[in-house]
Amino acid sequence: MVGVSILGLSKTFAGHKPVLDIDALEIQSGEMVALIGSSGSGKSTLLRHVAGLTYADRHGGAKPSQIMVGGSLIQQGGRPVPNIRVKRADIGMVFQQFNLVDRLPVLTNVLAGALARVPLWRSLIGHFPQSDHSLAMQALARVGILAQAHQRASTLSGGQQQRAAIARTLVQKAKIILADEPIASLDPESSRRVMEMLATINREEGITVIVSLHQVDYARRYCQRVIGLRGGRVVLDGTPDSLTSEIVEHLYAA
Repeated sequence: MVGVSILGLSKTFAGHKPVLDIDALEIQSGEMVALIGSSGSGKSTLLRHVAGLTYADRHGGAKPSQIMVGGSLIQQGGRPVPNIRVKRADIGMVFQQFNLVDRLPVLTNVLAGALARVPLWRSLIGHFPQSDHSLAMQALARVGILAQAHQRASTLSGGQQQRAAIARTLVQKAKIILADEPIASLDPESSRRVMEMLATINREEGITVIVSLHQVDYARRYCQRVIGLRGGRVVLDGTPDSLTSEIVEHLYAA
């Protein structure tokens, strides 16, 4: 089953060259895929398009741009589908900056993953069902920070904050996890733990994981497939073994 399907994706920001120019790209459900490439190659922009946070250029023509996730249309012709909020509930996003509310407890941050399932009035007062509380505690235990559940998020280390962000996607019950340079600001040991966590979730839960990385060694070690971007175009799509020194040099050359 196709997890992500992209057709005719083009994105240009005002006054700049195209950031993305992808004719077609498919990622199968259950794959763990690394996006690699230099800064500005389009990795983060691609993930934001898949998440429905950014929309493609609105070009005319017989074949408008189209992005589907899990068989559901996310955007077409540079426009979001009418029920985009419902579709986003299946897509978990892990950001480089963690995107936690520092002053709130870790548990409350993780419970935010359930917001799509909770009526608005409950979310406004932070009243979540017991089932979601139990799910959040299980998620925190799974990522190894259950003991920090009632601490303020600001008291956690960078690696712990990123694990809390991953736990939030588990509470969300996401079918796909998009991780945008999740280890860019972490030390080697924290980076290893975060990547192993994503790989374990992918392997045990069958959740599709797409992770953008600068660290080629981590892409080789943890991902089954590597997609290399340069100038917004896909210039490599293969197994980790295809990451030869020549290819890496080409991807990261000025």
